[in-house]
Amino acid sequence: MNARIGSASDAPSRIIYWHRELPPIEAIALGEHTVEATSHRVPDTIAPRGELWRLGKDDVMARTRQRLAEDVARLGGRYAHVLDESIDTRHDAATGAAWLHGRFTYMLYR
Repeated sequence: MNARIGSASDAPSRIIYWHRELPPIEAIALGEHTVEATSHRVPDTIAPRGELWRLGKDDVMARTRQRLAEDVARLGGRYAHVLDESIDTRHDAATGAAWLHGRFTYMLYR
């Protein structure tokens, strides 16, 4: 029997590494880049802001993961190591809507 348990080829292909997580040691840095993402808009009310923040953050993080994966593929890399992130609230007084905006700086690796 010639099975290799736990070999690297068995591991799922991982693209995004967050902050203290490091990409594989053999990865070669190609350059620093930035992506931005926004959450869906919600009515800007005094209603349960904590719940709205959590839902908005989940949405902006999902969109960020998608944007990072697309950027890595578009730029010919294999991994993205997120170095810095900033998430803040945005508000449109004319429509009474609020949303989250995220800006993420990452190092692209091949």
